[in-house]
Amino acid sequence: MNAGPTASRTELVVTVILALAAVATAWSGYQANRWHGEQALAFSRANAARLESTRASDLANAQMEIDVATFSQWVDAYARRETQLADFYRKRFRGEFQPAVAAWVATHPLRSAGAPRTPFAMPDYRLAATTQAEQQEVAAQVAAAEASRDIQHASNYVLAVVLFSAALFFGGISTRMQSPRPRAVLVGLGCAVLVGTLAWGGDVPGQHLDLDRQ
Repeated sequence: MNAGPTASRTELVVTVILALAAVATAWSGYQANRWHGEQALAFSRANAARLESTRASDLANAQMEIDVATFSQWVDAYARRETQLADFYRKRFRGEFQPAVAAWVATHPLRSAGAPRTPFAMPDYRLAATTQAEQQEVAAQVAAAEASRDIQHASNYVLAVVLFSAALFFGGISTRMQSPRPRAVLVGLGCAVLVGTLAWGGDVPGQHLDLDRQ
């Protein structure tokens, strides 16, 4: 006895559900794996940037200690009117420190009550290492934010794998049903889960297929 038109249409729908769900499950698994890889790379960039930021910050602190030490010696020699010794220290100020000292001296700190107390309060006192540390910290924050987004994308694709697997389950179990009504219910559930997941997954960013990726 041949199957009726309704049974044939149901079998066609089940076949489409199984085919689409199987492909979508594989694709979602691939995407989840790729996003996990991107997340690992982003965290690696964040850690590297933070390491460079720490190194630059340590260098800036060391340079500032040198500037403070030489400035203190210079002020002491200047106060004792040891001109030759004061000139000796002044000539040995670091290049980055020289503009700040010159700008500070121009404010006449001995006569002007409103002058900054030290050259370190001058806007001219800028350390390249401090700037580098700040830039690397910003880069680390950007990379960490990228890693968080990558984790979310990977989690979304893992959820998609679960949902597509559910669609596969409903489609597959429907073929075991002899009664038309339970079969129709399961097929309907499979369609609903499949279509709903495809619609939701359309807003989730995907990674391009890269056959050369190692």
